[in-house]
Amino acid sequence: MCQAEPFKLILQRAEARKGGPAALRALLGEPRTTAELSALPDNLLLAELTKKIFQSGFVWRVVRQKWPGFCEVFFDFDIEKMLLLSDEMLEQKAQDPRIIRNLSKVFTIRDNALMIYHLQREHGSFANFIANWPTSDIIGLWAYLKKHGARLGGNTGPYALRAIGKDTFLLTQDVEAYLKAYGVFDGSSSSKKSLQQIQQQFNQWQQESGLSLQQISQTIALSIGENYAGMQQ
Repeated sequence: MCQAEPFKLILQRAEARKGGPAALRALLGEPRTTAELSALPDNLLLAELTKKIFQSGFVWRVVRQKWPGFCEVFFDFDIEKMLLLSDEMLEQKAQDPRIIRNLSKVFTIRDNALMIYHLQREHGSFANFIANWPTSDIIGLWAYLKKHGARLGGNTGPYALRAIGKDTFLLTQDVEAYLKAYGVFDGSSSSKKSLQQIQQQFNQWQQESGLSLQQISQTIALSIGENYAGMQQ
């Protein structure tokens, strides 16, 4: 089995590809702080979960274009109002032309609102729960959302967390290919063992670099493939 590179080598390669340290840094995102995450309203978090569920397997651009209609139809994703919607009301809303008409995905809005409601009672808010989850076990948060939420498995939960601003790495095609090539994990990337191996490696890189998980995974993606500075993306 190969051994993953020290992160400084990955960083150097990404900097060379993108035109130097400053150019690379400008491409990297910054996750929200714990305080910033805790201050977010829970209806915004439900909205982000819902957006990623509808974008999964669909054209993201169309979801973005339709999003104002989603906010109108679902009362800006107010948690209490979502919990009051009956099956019949959800079925009716699923036929509204202002949204993407997918009944099974529409039902996830109420299901995930219920998950949020239970976490509000225990943690004060869903935002507090997300904010205080340790990033050293971000795969544990992925697993929680998959188990207790609706249609938040696979990449949907992680992408939603990234959109919310929670620090997380993403197993994009480029990142997964790099990790596989260097033997960071064996078997399927979705297995519990593989995810633990990947988390351990990201934790190590974070200790080496001081960067966020988000910045590390973005740097890996920018360090491989056909993404040199000046090339059309």
